[in-house]
Amino acid sequence: MTNFEGYLSPFSWRYASAEMRKVWSEAYKRKLWREIWLALAEVQSEYGLVSIEQLDDLRKHAADIDMQRAQEIEADIHHDLMAELQVYTEQCPLGGSILHLGATSTDIEDNTDALRIRASLEITLDKLRRLLYELAAKIDKWAETPIIAFTHLQPAEPSTLGYRLAQYGQDLFMDWTAIARSRSEIRGKGFKGAVGTSAAFADLIGEDKLPEFEVKLADKLGLDFYPVTSQVYPRKQDYQVISALAGLGSSLYKFAFDLRLLQSPPIGEWAEPFSQKQVGSSAMPFKRNPVNSEKLNSLGRLLAQMPRVAWDNAAHSLLERTLDDSANRRTLLPEAFLAADEMLGTSLRIVNGIKINEAAIHHNLNTYAPFAATERVLVALSKAGGNRQEMHERLRQHSMEAWEEVQKGQPNMLFTRFCKDDVILKYLSPAQLEDLMDVRRHTGDSALRAHQMAQTIRSAITQE
Repeated sequence: MTNFEGYLSPFSWRYASAEMRKVWSEAYKRKLWREIWLALAEVQSEYGLVSIEQLDDLRKHAADIDMQRAQEIEADIHHDLMAELQVYTEQCPLGGSILHLGATSTDIEDNTDALRIRASLEITLDKLRRLLYELAAKIDKWAETPIIAFTHLQPAEPSTLGYRLAQYGQDLFMDWTAIARSRSEIRGKGFKGAVGTSAAFADLIGEDKLPEFEVKLADKLGLDFYPVTSQVYPRKQDYQVISALAGLGSSLYKFAFDLRLLQSPPIGEWAEPFSQKQVGSSAMPFKRNPVNSEKLNSLGRLLAQMPRVAWDNAAHSLLERTLDDSANRRTLLPEAFLAADEMLGTSLRIVNGIKINEAAIHHNLNTYAPFAATERVLVALSKAGGNRQEMHERLRQHSMEAWEEVQKGQPNMLFTRFCKDDVILKYLSPAQLEDLMDVRRHTGDSALRAHQMAQTIRSAITQE
């Protein structure tokens, strides 16, 4: 049961999934610390530094996290890792004395962070994969459904619903590629001591054995190490990872912002899911606000700022290390992943349950698409022998008058106007005009490209 008597981050209980919260929990972090201490002892035992009895003792108590005791010690010594080390040592009368032999704090902390980042990227990729699969299905479903497209937030020319969705799919596929690359490139600090020279470990096992020593530890942890570090792994890694997450956030932000525009009643083509008992407003009972999309935009703004902090941490990690990144990384790393996690989960629910109002789509298409056909009509009139400049002026006059009627809420009568113009009818018949103004002829190869994008997405994420 969550204790609400003190401040809690919304990510502690409101936003993000339990699996992502677990990765960034204090208990899980300390569990990894102990696993790394144990791995270090196990490898050191191969060099005669740790006995079998000591290893057995350490293994027996590796999972015995005691937060209360650790906090008691930390209150005195003001060092969380050393407090945990003392607790582990107290629990292990045989093995405790050899814990942390030759290591510095960041040998434990940075390898732990690398493991947590990698685990978090795997969760992120899994959720992004599910979102992409669902989006690909929607792209295929609506690939050939004509819509009116908008430029400058003004009705422009016809496109298809699937092609619009394919734009979001393409953006998210780029994010998939960037995040998968980040996942494959995650490195730990390794075990290189206070300034990255491995001097203490060289004293323990001999300098000639250091390469194989780190290889053994890398294999045991299942984590590659940077070949060169200071006291910490390069903080540029944090910047690259958080930038990839922010990139994902920008794609989800655009999707959500577009949905909010399209859910607005004057357009009314899309709507996010709205449950039967959901309350839209405390004052206006009729409201069906796009609150999930607004949440995506809110969290996206937060996530967008985080690469700047990570950039500062990387740029200001002076000489072999400073500590001025430590406090902000305690929130920066987890909250970047937690925000992205909530955005992905929310986006998946929206895409799964999105409401497409085909009646509104047809209404908007019928209202605005005829104007987009004027260029084709102009070309056809010119080819049939009409004076291009004179025909342009006639079409412009009809279009302006029809537009005024549309603005007053009247139907778009542009086609009817053309069919009543004797000059236009000298060159084109009503049947020809109807064919030229058929909206299905104005969407180009958008349906084909939408289907192709859906297939590209499915093929790539299935192979991963």
